[in-house]
Amino acid sequence: MNYSVYDLKSRKAGEVVEVQLSAAANVLLLDSSSYSSFRNGRQHRYYGGLAKRTPVRLGIPRNGHWYLVIHMGGLRGSVRHSMRILPGALPELRQPNLRTIIEDVAAPEAAPPLPAEAEEFDLFISHATEDKAGIVRSLVAALEERGVEVWYDETQLRIGDSLRQRIDAGLARSRFGLVVLSHAFFAKNWPQYELDGLVSLEMAGRQRILPVWHEITKDEVLGYSPSLADKVALSTAMYTVEEIAGEIADVTGASGVDAEAA
Repeated sequence: MNYSVYDLKSRKAGEVVEVQLSAAANVLLLDSSSYSSFRNGRQHRYYGGLAKRTPVRLGIPRNGHWYLVIHMGGLRGSVRHSMRILPGALPELRQPNLRTIIEDVAAPEAAPPLPAEAEEFDLFISHATEDKAGIVRSLVAALEERGVEVWYDETQLRIGDSLRQRIDAGLARSRFGLVVLSHAFFAKNWPQYELDGLVSLEMAGRQRILPVWHEITKDEVLGYSPSLADKVALSTAMYTVEEIAGEIADVTGASGVDAEAA
């Protein structure tokens, strides 16, 4: 039997596997023992089954090594598919009032949120750690040279900070959200968490998402997220860091660098 398999490695209970399909297919979530039985044609246990709608979301039931199998199982034709892991222990952000969520999750003994008088930011930059060296650090530097106030983890986070609270506060106090989309971005949990927050704010009319594609094509973005692929984006394959920074500075209305300094 022909099938496709994703090795999910070691996963934690509560995490969610989200699968995008181009057609109906069988989507099976199996632990190591069940996958070995499946591969050898023996009786096996699984979570999931025939999926006729997309996306398909399957929760990881317990800690362990898991596999995701996609096969037609007698269905005609072929299917294109993609997969991502969603964090399971993070707060639900698909609500219009993000400030309320930030206040609710802040416990007295936890690290304090940003003070009320903290500065407002022009731009929150969401990215994968793997893209810092390739694009993010140079882009942040170019933006700051143009007067854009950027919330960037390397400059805003301090030892001992509550990562979730600082990110939530940064999201709530930024007028725009810059999302550096790449294969690494879609494979990581924290960028997905930040993206959920940005989408919630955009749906509430409080913020605009500005996508930058880094070493990824439109078709590949479409496979991960059709809604993001529909947005006009700047690609690092077509524009330099300076050109991207200039465009973003214009959109955010930043004052920019002094003409003589430029």
